[in-house]
Amino acid sequence: MRSLFYILSALAVMGLAFWAYRENYRTQQALAEAERLNGDIGAMREELNVLKAEWAYLNRPERLRELAELNFDRLGLLPLRPDQFGLIEQVAYPLPEMPAVTRVVDVVGLLEEERE
Repeated sequence: MRSLFYILSALAVMGLAFWAYRENYRTQQALAEAERLNGDIGAMREELNVLKAEWAYLNRPERLRELAELNFDRLGLLPLRPDQFGLIEQVAYPLPEMPAVTRVVDVVGLLEEERE
């Protein structure tokens, strides 16, 4: 009986060791993947910052003014002036559409019923 218990214990220990070995490699693989993804995210953030800087450089008011003047004959663009800009409160937003009235309601009849 003791020998059976020793054999089962040894098999359980070997099974747990095999499981721990596999989990160790899975964990290392997951950590490597997470590190790779963090590196990709960092590279993409850096690229985004470069693109934002390029966009800001290309949208300089003096550059846009020069382009408008150079291409006035072809495009008819007027140069930018400070008085052309407004506040957000000055923007006229469209009103929401009102639903169409499809049913007629007799208001006079309802008022007379309430009085009674």
